[in-house]
Amino acid sequence: MYDCRIDGELFVNMISLGAATLEEHRVEVNDLNVFPIPDGDTGDNMCMTMEAGIAHVTGKTTLSIGEAASLISDGMLLGARGNSGVILSRIFAGIAKGLKESDTADVCSLARAFRAGSDEAYLAVPVPVDGTILSVYRDATEYALSRVTEETTLSEYMNDLLTELRESLSRTPDLLDVLREAGVVDSGGAGFVYISEGMKRAVDGESAVPAASLRKEAGPDLSSFTEDSVLEFGYCTEFLLRLMRSKGDPAAFDIAVLIDRLEKAGGESIVAFRDGTIVKVHVHTPRPGEVLSIAQEYGEFLTLKIENMSLQHNNHIKETEKPINKPRKKYAIVSVAAGEGVKNLFSELGCDAVIDGGRLMNPSAEDFVRALRDVNADTVFVFPNNSNVFLTATQAAGLYDGCRAVIFPTKSVGEGYAAVSMMDLTGDDPEAIADEVNEVIKTVKTGTVSLASRDVERDGVRIVSGHYIGFSDGIVLTDDADRTASAVTLSEKMGAADSDIMLLIAGEGVTPDEAEAVRAIAASRFPHTEVIVIDGGQPIYDYYIVLE
Repeated sequence: MYDCRIDGELFVNMISLGAATLEEHRVEVNDLNVFPIPDGDTGDNMCMTMEAGIAHVTGKTTLSIGEAASLISDGMLLGARGNSGVILSRIFAGIAKGLKESDTADVCSLARAFRAGSDEAYLAVPVPVDGTILSVYRDATEYALSRVTEETTLSEYMNDLLTELRESLSRTPDLLDVLREAGVVDSGGAGFVYISEGMKRAVDGESAVPAASLRKEAGPDLSSFTEDSVLEFGYCTEFLLRLMRSKGDPAAFDIAVLIDRLEKAGGESIVAFRDGTIVKVHVHTPRPGEVLSIAQEYGEFLTLKIENMSLQHNNHIKETEKPINKPRKKYAIVSVAAGEGVKNLFSELGCDAVIDGGRLMNPSAEDFVRALRDVNADTVFVFPNNSNVFLTATQAAGLYDGCRAVIFPTKSVGEGYAAVSMMDLTGDDPEAIADEVNEVIKTVKTGTVSLASRDVERDGVRIVSGHYIGFSDGIVLTDDADRTASAVTLSEKMGAADSDIMLLIAGEGVTPDEAEAVRAIAASRFPHTEVIVIDGGQPIYDYYIVLE
């Protein structure tokens, strides 16, 4: 048991075992979903955010606690996914600030740093809500800090933290009606309870699970790049650089100068930003040695990764990872979508980049940073199209200073579709364009049909597991054993009869004949409404219904 000062090694062990414990309960956290449909992803988002942080310290054994906390925070900020992941990353950003430049920490210092994590997280959320991970973590860190004395051991502190985490989590249904109606506690708060249970296990002497073993993925097929192959795509080079006073004044360092030098050295797809005296760089280059030599003129490497992109390509690397060169333009549009048909729809509307929302996987902050970079524009209009992606996009905009990013609060594919389709980019004033888009967003109604995953009563509707429920603006409007009937009833209750256009976007499990049947019924019932069918191919959601 550790009752002395906390060093970097112990801190890393605590976070690593916290991540491993969360991974053990990932599905349970996912299932704490307010809506009774199989789209819960809080556990996934928190796990991937934790893993992104741990990846930055894996293999390092001589870090101070301040260095360890800072590296973990940096990784989480870029790897954050979903609202829960962003909040988690901000918690650890606050902890890192509280431990900054510390070699070790006593229990009181650690408790204060943990409490600082709460303040940082609250600042990241435009409208903080009690009954979520925010209040669960705040209550616990305040309670545990209040009980710290000069004699308090780390184990005792973790016991106090866990006690109040569990108590506060149990109170979340009393604070949020949606949780009480659904019969669940807050999923983000539950996730942090598991993280803290893992941290406590590390404090009590249990060995941490190496981060690399949390989610094992098959390595690349080395035989796909032989002695006769040609290096077509160069190397993906990533590093964290600590600016050193022995090599210059860190305060005078200009990130734009570094980017310019890397470009002149043949670097492409560059993402570079600064956080204090640490510079994060991602660059594609055929000559990584030159890139590293340039970087080392300013400081020394904290982490370094070089991967053969030709090898990655031969192992089916995603198209979005290839080097991209585009001329600088005034405006660009970035959107998030899941399903090939929906992604194609946004591309056809004129989006310069469409980020894959994936199946039960929200994009990371780094995904947004790369999109902002690749579209190469002065102003980039971003449509998250999901309330669980908005914070991630906002965090990415704060990390990347190569453009002005305007993040719209689109909560659905329908809002994004209407907004993008009506955009007029001929004006010179980005603010005026944004104002017009926000007005369009207000005029759109979007409904969703999906399979119910459990029996529950919500919004006065008795939901049966295995039935198809229809909901709009967070309100359940219909439940039916027949998918077609549910879609038609939902359209009717949303006011399709009074709309000019009804867009019916069919999901991956819907056949063309079934979608046509819904269209025909809707066209008959709503004769003054034009009904358009699109094969969206989106997972989870059988239909998106968009009314304009």
